[in-house]
Amino acid sequence: MRMTEPIEPGYDGAIPTPTGAIRRVAVGSDHVGLALKTALAAACCKAGYEVVDVGVHETGRIDYNDVAVDLVRLLTNDKADAGILVCGTGAGMQIAANRYRQIRAVAVNDLYTAYFARSHNDANVACLGARLVAPELAVAIVARFLATPFEGGRHQRRVDKLSHPPTIGA
Repeated sequence: MRMTEPIEPGYDGAIPTPTGAIRRVAVGSDHVGLALKTALAAACCKAGYEVVDVGVHETGRIDYNDVAVDLVRLLTNDKADAGILVCGTGAGMQIAANRYRQIRAVAVNDLYTAYFARSHNDANVACLGARLVAPELAVAIVARFLATPFEGGRHQRRVDKLSHPPTIGA
């Protein structure tokens, strides 16, 4: 697929009803992402997803790393199928979540990345930037992320390598 071709299937509106493997979604944010996380959690609930909110619930400052760990714990213990993390840019949450072996977190601030992160990389955590993405676009991004299945096939070998990284010597 060339970048100029449309992405199929497209979900550019409300979050669709869960039909695939993702049914339980964990959400979390730091203080900067609280409002956007709350809106995304509500949209997921409205669509019929089971949502587990790991915080925050207040606007006081918090380290994003702590929230990312709480969400990762749910995913690695099979208490959630996918995660949504929100901070200022999505980058901090992505770095924090990717420290753990079973996690494939990606900063998704556009529809194109959301689609390919799922279809080619089997990403299981979407990290969004509250300072970068408008709420309406964030809902469309999460809709695309949750509705896109992993293609497997030639991509499976690469995903397997992510799950078993080599040790790099000095």
